[in-house]
Amino acid sequence: MQTITDIFTFPLTNPVAIFLLVMSIILAAPLLFRRIKVPNIVGLIIAGAVAGPHGLNLLERDASFEIFGQVGILYLMFLAAIEIDMYHLQRNYKQGVLFGLITFSLPMLIGVPVTHCLLNAGWGTSVLISSMYASHTLVSYPIVSKFGISNNRAAVISVFGTIVTVLLALLTLAEVIDVHTTGHFGFLPLVRLVLFTVVYSIGVALFFPLLTRWFFRKFNDGVAQFVFILVLVLVSSLLARLIGLESILGAFYGGLVLNRFIPARSQLMRRISFVGNFLFIPYFLIGVGMLINIQLLLDGWGVWRVAVVMTVTALVSKWLSTRLTQRLCHLDKAERRLMFGLSSGKAAATIAATMIGFQYGLLTEDMMNGAVVMILICCIVASVVTERSAIRIRMRLTAQELKNETPQRTGFARQVVAVSNPITAEGIMRMALYMRSPRNDEPVTALFVRNSDEGNMVSMGREALAISHNVADAMEIQCRDIERFDLSTVDGITNLMHEWRSTEVIIGLHRRSNIVDSFFGSMIEQLMASTDRMIIMSRCFIPIDTIRNLVVVVPAKAEYETGFPMWVARIGNLAASLSVKVIFICHAETARFIEGMVSEAGYAFTRRYRIMESWDDFIILSSSIDEEDMMVVISARKGSISCSSDFDNMPAYISKHFARHNIGLIIPAQFGEGSHQRNKREIYVTK
Repeated sequence: MQTITDIFTFPLTNPVAIFLLVMSIILAAPLLFRRIKVPNIVGLIIAGAVAGPHGLNLLERDASFEIFGQVGILYLMFLAAIEIDMYHLQRNYKQGVLFGLITFSLPMLIGVPVTHCLLNAGWGTSVLISSMYASHTLVSYPIVSKFGISNNRAAVISVFGTIVTVLLALLTLAEVIDVHTTGHFGFLPLVRLVLFTVVYSIGVALFFPLLTRWFFRKFNDGVAQFVFILVLVLVSSLLARLIGLESILGAFYGGLVLNRFIPARSQLMRRISFVGNFLFIPYFLIGVGMLINIQLLLDGWGVWRVAVVMTVTALVSKWLSTRLTQRLCHLDKAERRLMFGLSSGKAAATIAATMIGFQYGLLTEDMMNGAVVMILICCIVASVVTERSAIRIRMRLTAQELKNETPQRTGFARQVVAVSNPITAEGIMRMALYMRSPRNDEPVTALFVRNSDEGNMVSMGREALAISHNVADAMEIQCRDIERFDLSTVDGITNLMHEWRSTEVIIGLHRRSNIVDSFFGSMIEQLMASTDRMIIMSRCFIPIDTIRNLVVVVPAKAEYETGFPMWVARIGNLAASLSVKVIFICHAETARFIEGMVSEAGYAFTRRYRIMESWDDFIILSSSIDEEDMMVVISARKGSISCSSDFDNMPAYISKHFARHNIGLIIPAQFGEGSHQRNKREIYVTK
């Protein structure tokens, strides 16, 4: 039996004691440093330096820190990739490439002569150290995530620029080592690396989506999906390493490819963020702190002189890079500071260059120790600047949201999700929640209506309610479960909608039971006749998270219907949540109205318009709809402005040619809230 002395002998060797101490640091350090206004990231790095082998020697930088630390930096880059909205990335990638080139070139141009003159270094060493000035790591990115500004253009530009910078820095490192060992510059290794990179990029972009779609459709278990995604990220990182790239590039690229399958408001995204922020990223930050030897600062002027020169050169060159990018990209001061904060942190690539340079004799011991001090100071500066600028940007965004909140709240969905089948309940609820605005704090209502006490019906309905509630809980949306006894399902739905002043009902699309059955079914037809509020029907054969495109078919004159703004908002939210491209098949005039609404509301999704002048045009255009797409048809009520004979053929056409497709049908609201009941009373009085 082990004694207390055996377990708590320092540095700790007992696995449980090591993990206990690390968890205690992860818990206590942010709480302690928050009181003195120090960012959590800096607190973890300082805690690692204090507890590490160069501090109190409570912990050794053993294999666990090597493993979790390496996975932590990969996880950090992966999170940065999946949190970016692809729409914002497509809009800002050119500025990202520009920033990457600037923030690499300026530190190199400034750093080489400064290092050569002030540190008396050779030209090869000066180029190597300057590549350390140029490269940076997104150490402070968790602050951006915490404040919810991942899609701010400065953040997107910084993340994309990081990849460009790290790639160029690693190429520079490889060439410096090659020249040092062979004595001449070689083009062949560079050409080979470029070719391997192209093959790697194409292979990951082709096979990862295919594997992910197959796995997500076969396995619905959340834990299995999380592990599968993590496996793909690690595979992408290892493949990048095998062809000569840095693993962090592979993790980031894998995240970009998988971004589409991890909606921001999904349970999978919450699992990924939780595990990273709870375990892997803190381990990485503590491991960085354990590299820092505070005692070196007391050993003499040599280390101080090198550290001051390297730190000042790195920070000044990064500041000049962001200043130039600000002018070229027309950014404001807060965005410039955010870019400086994100691009001034140093860890992975800089540590790799330091170790390799020292190994090949390009760096002296003072230079290596000075680089470690530079990493510490740059991480502190990056964290402080990022947090201050992120707060300013968040305050500005919040003020804008509050300014626009009053008129927008009238358009917030108050949804009723009618369920009865456990098999379809999850898909219906998920689609309903993806159609909500992210700022919508209205609870969603899951409804099961029964008109008998039949045991099988009751148990199935209650199970469907439980599944729906779990989906809402996973997305942190308040859900009301209501089991209602009524004379008919239609009466139960419409009565509840009026009681709760609901804006819409989401329900599963009817499945025909025989050849004489109608497309909508008698229940849906009665529901359309009983309420003027929006009705959304869906049928999903594949998980909605895995669809490729959203194809929305819109009748002529749909823009004149009362419910036009509402269904455009739902499509906009759905497309933005799923990061899919929307293809609108509609008339030219309707397309102009849709584009105007989408642009004014600021929905972030890629859209295309296919002009349809007649039913024949629709038949031709619909032939390109794939089974992995989802077709949403905006229908029309009898006698409405947009009702046409062409769309009367739509149900039969869908039944015949789209029997295996994901289908959504939207019956827009008409006349406005409460009008149907007034119409019913007027008709009754007239009679």
